[in-house]
Amino acid sequence: MIAPLANDLLLRALLREPTSRRPIWVMRQAGRYLPEYRATRARAGSFLKLCTTPELACEVTLQPIERYALDAAILFSDILTIPHAMNLGLKFETGEGPTFARPVRSAADIDRLSVPDPHRELRYVIDAVSMVRRELRGRLPLIGFAGSPWTVGTYMVEGGGSKTFGRIKRMMYEAPGELHRLLDILTRSTIAYLNAQIAAGAQAVMIFDTWGGILTPAQYEEFSLRYMARIVEALTREAQGRRVPNIVFTKGGGAWLSKIAAIGCDAAGVDWNTDLATARTAVADKIALQGNLDPAALFAPPEVLRAQVRRVLDSYGPGPGHVFNLGHGITPDVNPEQLNVLIEAVHAYPVG
Repeated sequence: MIAPLANDLLLRALLREPTSRRPIWVMRQAGRYLPEYRATRARAGSFLKLCTTPELACEVTLQPIERYALDAAILFSDILTIPHAMNLGLKFETGEGPTFARPVRSAADIDRLSVPDPHRELRYVIDAVSMVRRELRGRLPLIGFAGSPWTVGTYMVEGGGSKTFGRIKRMMYEAPGELHRLLDILTRSTIAYLNAQIAAGAQAVMIFDTWGGILTPAQYEEFSLRYMARIVEALTREAQGRRVPNIVFTKGGGAWLSKIAAIGCDAAGVDWNTDLATARTAVADKIALQGNLDPAALFAPPEVLRAQVRRVLDSYGPGPGHVFNLGHGITPDVNPEQLNVLIEAVHAYPVG
């Protein structure tokens, strides 16, 4: 028996329905800035073990919910679970980030890839979704997520993180057909993965296009946006009697918000480089917006942080369709008490 949802502010805001106040959640809200997360991570022994053990993933997903008056939980996982399921030898090295033992750099490498079964190779994620949903007991909605095909593809081709993205950009120019083949496999994988999360209990889903902003406008449309459009079109739109909203977030994509709004998503994430008033004009109130406080504002004195929160809220202006968030993830060196200041400032803001 699924408990009714006590707080559905996030879901209503994402669908541009009126809410009593602005809902708030924070990207990477379950993360290294929390001492309880660091303790669980130490107990797990590795980041990958933490991600692939449903009980531990559930535990850290719930940690910020127990500490703060947030309006949503987001599943603790990683955007590289799909290539991990493709047996590319994913490792997370301390201080270096993710690396792949078997990067994808040739037609033969792409030939060896197949769409993972989310109920088999990614069962640990689906089990974690079910577990978190049960433990929430209808208090708050649960957000599931995946990386965009382009963003996940950059890690697979580069073999890890990159500053220049030279390998995947070279593939884009020298062998665009092969890159499209890779992105197609990732798109089909992401559709199956997100729909499995929804079936397991995720009440909203988000696509993280972290590296879409490194592309030219034409490249963004061809190699990133078109594949996210395919995902959005294929997503399960209703589960357990209510709509399942989706959010598309391209970091560095403020200039393309009108194009993002046109793919049929319910909401767009906005980073701190774009004013929300500008973003709202760009999407013409056709979709909701999520964002967009500079994460570094959490280092400010409380009175300065409150002023920055008001600036973001004032920028969006009155009316429905706004979810307060950071413009990117919270950083590990933030004082956890600052998040309380942030949340209280959002809660205190009058509804216009």
